[in-house]
Amino acid sequence: MAASAREDGARGQAQGRRGCEHYDRGCRLKAPCCDKLYSCRLCHDNSEDHLLDRFKVKEVQCINCEKIQRAQQTCEECSTLFGEYYCSMCHLFDKDKKQYHCENCGICRIGPKEDFFHCLKCNLCLTINLQGKHKCIENVSRQNCPICLEDIHTSRIVAHVLPCGHLLHRTCYEEMLKEGYRCPLCMHSAFDMTRYWRQLDDEVAHTPMPSEYQNMTVDILCNDCNGKSTVQFHILGMKCNICESYNTAQSGGCRTSVDQQ
Repeated sequence: MAASAREDGARGQAQGRRGCEHYDRGCRLKAPCCDKLYSCRLCHDNSEDHLLDRFKVKEVQCINCEKIQRAQQTCEECSTLFGEYYCSMCHLFDKDKKQYHCENCGICRIGPKEDFFHCLKCNLCLTINLQGKHKCIENVSRQNCPICLEDIHTSRIVAHVLPCGHLLHRTCYEEMLKEGYRCPLCMHSAFDMTRYWRQLDDEVAHTPMPSEYQNMTVDILCNDCNGKSTVQFHILGMKCNICESYNTAQSGGCRTSVDQQ
């Protein structure tokens, strides 16, 4: 395993990269679970049938002199800098990306720190522009992304907060928008759809229904405001009487004015 790690390190340095595809670092972690050397916990977890506990790492190996030593920022033998950024709690070594350790999250985040705040209810660091302007869901970051089903809290991929308060990986959110516009968990609109609703108003106005449908009404439930309405049926969409969204679902059968007499 050590020989393989040396070869990987040599290839990475030959390509002008230290460490691995995940992090730029001048050391390898000695996994306390299996005593094997890996560039990072992700490389370890991708190769083994168990997970590396980053907080239990005690030793690292320098990629230059190969001395195994206590986890620290600089090699005690050849002075190689293991990482421009080093966290002694997470044992994270990497390039300087303005990282900071969040005590409440329990892990390091990419900063700068002043651009983020920790929401105690959501239990996650969010951009400062969302402070007081997002819907909180308790411990929402401890749930897996509903699209890829992978962890959000410790992911290296930035989380995107939907208006409903649910979280997706930013990359999953961007992929979702290619197919639809609604949160996969609660069906709430994933962004402000006002402009599109007004366009749909115009389409509905210019698409009259056949005479036999003109007096037909239907009960609907709005996915955006959770309100219930009785509206005129239209094939293009049924508009919520409360918030004017077309993100609605039929909750009852169609009725005509004759049926209601």
